[in-house]
Amino acid sequence: MDLATIWFCIIAFLWLGYLFLEGFDFGVGMLLHRLGRTDTERRVLVNTIGPVWDGNEVWLIVAAGATFAAFPGWYASLFSSAYLPLLLILAGLIGRGVAFEYRGKVDSDRWRRNWDRVILAGSVIPALGIGLLLSWNVLGLPLDAAGDRVGSAFAAFGWETLIGALAVAGFSIVHGGIFITLKTAGELHARARQLTLRIAPIALTPLVALLLLVQLRVGSAWSWIPLGLVLLAAALGYLRLLADREGQAFAAMGVAIAATVVALFGALYPNVLPSTVDPNFSLSIADTASGDYTLTVMTWVAAFGAPAVLVYQGWTYWVFRKRISTSHIPPVHVP
Repeated sequence: MDLATIWFCIIAFLWLGYLFLEGFDFGVGMLLHRLGRTDTERRVLVNTIGPVWDGNEVWLIVAAGATFAAFPGWYASLFSSAYLPLLLILAGLIGRGVAFEYRGKVDSDRWRRNWDRVILAGSVIPALGIGLLLSWNVLGLPLDAAGDRVGSAFAAFGWETLIGALAVAGFSIVHGGIFITLKTAGELHARARQLTLRIAPIALTPLVALLLLVQLRVGSAWSWIPLGLVLLAAALGYLRLLADREGQAFAAMGVAIAATVVALFGALYPNVLPSTVDPNFSLSIADTASGDYTLTVMTWVAAFGAPAVLVYQGWTYWVFRKRISTSHIPPVHVP
């Protein structure tokens, strides 16, 4: 396997890490108003992701940076064709980060409610945007021979990409609901479990629909395997949550998103960005990869840097592994 293919797999792994970790971040933000009936309960929900949400976003930055360095042609065509969703994603992520820091700065219910709305919007919009971006990347964009988008900024929008947007948002809601049951105790835990069991079959339907669509359009015989794993893992996660084994349910959702990434990037290979104008205009790994020297340097840097980041992030999750409830939340204190 050459270095270009190895880096294609690394980028797929980075997207896997981002969808798994940031997925429950988005889900907690989406469920903030639905599950948090009081300000104290909403503070519990925010605190479940408070120590880790900013670290989870690093995976997106690294995925984009690795694409820029390893496949500049892929990066240029995809990101220049998707300015609108990327702008909305960044605006949502920035707003959500500010809201986490600012919601407790003023002792006012109205102040906190307004910032909670920003957290909701900053979770829904990026999740939809990420789903849109990934579905564009796998299903293709209207690219010409030079790799430039043909038509307006809305040329690639369609019912297929809408399914992709809903797939990531729906998965995030379920993933976030399971994470809340894993990290909370008491009434909030029970409420999150009941809600997740009720909405999971509906929320995960777009993800299954997206994978079926990709399989029928560009899939092969082997790619039915990860599709089957997604269905089995999702069913297992539901049954484990029904048995009040939320840790196992959370792990099952991790298997589901891992199989999803394998199915999507496996269907994409050996291309990195298909063209819906003419298959001959599709961008491949070989066409868009950087030189061997660049990829070699990147590999050495990743070999030393990646383990350190993984150990540090794992240690963070270990330190903040315990459940929290309303009894752990101190009274509001504003300087």
